[in-house]
Amino acid sequence: MVAPPDNDVLWGRALRHSYQGSPALLGVSIGVRDGEILGIVGPRGAGKTTLLRCLSGQLLPEQGEVWFNSAPVHTLPATTRERLRRDRFGWVGSTPQLVPELTARENAALPLLLSGATYRSARDSAQEWLDRLDVGDCARKRPGELLQAQRQRIAIARSLVTLPEVIFADEPTAPLHRADRAQVLRTLTAAARTHRITVLLATHDPEVAGFADRTVALVDGQRAAALPGGPWPEGVAPCSASA
Repeated sequence: MVAPPDNDVLWGRALRHSYQGSPALLGVSIGVRDGEILGIVGPRGAGKTTLLRCLSGQLLPEQGEVWFNSAPVHTLPATTRERLRRDRFGWVGSTPQLVPELTARENAALPLLLSGATYRSARDSAQEWLDRLDVGDCARKRPGELLQAQRQRIAIARSLVTLPEVIFADEPTAPLHRADRAQVLRTLTAAARTHRITVLLATHDPEVAGFADRTVALVDGQRAAALPGGPWPEGVAPCSASA
């Protein structure tokens, strides 16, 4: 194994993975700097979700290495990877995965409660993030009583409530109307910059990618120098394919 560069908080090398024989990643290498908001851009089916799942320890690559703060994630036992995801990572997907029996505030507070925080402190922190995402008035409601866009904001609050070291955001604004996307992304990126949270932001939308400091393009499971169907807005041009 080769140790990652010192200035990379997260590093993947030559990652390969397939689903039922269909390749999803074909030797992707990527480095993410501490506190960086990195856009992973590409069309649907490019391998963005698979890459985020490998980097977050949800999925073990068939080949390649994943390092977080100089620790080899790909060799950690399953229980250690679960603890890493609970305590140091945040995740928000394109659809909110909320516990239907819990209120919005309890859903947002759940990572803190699982980490041993008191109910009062977890509740107060969750309420703060719900307020910042304009769903504070939904705190006592359960997911079944809410709109999809409200549930997604709650899922984003849940990803932020522990102030994790890294947030993996996989098409986080997909359920939101265009008018709501900018406000939610401003909250997410402002929190990341204030608290020096590293963010991996996967998207096929150039407007969403515009919130990133830097972008990496994926096409057909590989790093790409350009995307089909461009151009991207100024400042959001994909990086070169070199690792």
